[in-house]
Amino acid sequence: MIKGRIHSTESFGTVDGPGVRFVVFFQGCPLRCKYCHNPDTWDFSGGRETTAEELLKEYDSYKEFLKSGGITATGGEPLAQPEFLEELFRMAKEKGIHTCLDTSAGCFDPRSPERTDRVLRYTDLVMLDIKHIDDGPHKELTGHTNSNILAFAEHLRDLGIPVWIRHVVVPGITDDPGELFRLGQFLSGLKNLKALDVLPYHDMAKPKYQELGLDYPLGDTPPLTKEQAVEARDIIIKGIKDGLRSEKE
Repeated sequence: MIKGRIHSTESFGTVDGPGVRFVVFFQGCPLRCKYCHNPDTWDFSGGRETTAEELLKEYDSYKEFLKSGGITATGGEPLAQPEFLEELFRMAKEKGIHTCLDTSAGCFDPRSPERTDRVLRYTDLVMLDIKHIDDGPHKELTGHTNSNILAFAEHLRDLGIPVWIRHVVVPGITDDPGELFRLGQFLSGLKNLKALDVLPYHDMAKPKYQELGLDYPLGDTPPLTKEQAVEARDIIIKGIKDGLRSEKE
């Protein structure tokens, strides 16, 4: 049986997909997002080894509370362990469990999507983080291009897999109105888009960075207010509407 490396699990996740979820945090991530609040999941050699069977046994111990939810794989980056993730989701679907993949898609290769597709055939919903719509700032923010991430969004559209988009708004980094509008225009082309979560940046991870002996990349960047997040979401929605209107013309 395939073994995977995970950081931890959460038994009653309420922000990780529809309903109440059993959340599996995968260990290891290729991105280095400056606002990451789980730097302890970066190291691919960290965490602990487990099997899909063991995780599903843990799920079963909570299943009476999870009837309206299911399993969410998050991280770290679940797609960095595609064989293990495929087995977990396959076994979950055999038990009638709703599966949700929370990913940044940094591991997706549009030139050879087969490894990812083997996971997606057992995936009911994808929650996709789009960090920045422009490639240059995306590289500055994450250390990674966004070209394959945007390609993954379009790949999900082509496969017809429902997607929730998440976007964290960071003051001075991802709050430019023009960039938010362009993000909306891009999202207008995703006919499989089911939800949009615009999340305000917070700095609550600072103590964790200190504990790990890491410098906090964003220094004293102030948290975003809920009002500012609403304004950012409104701009993205305007971009979506503009994109849809352009398609009809």
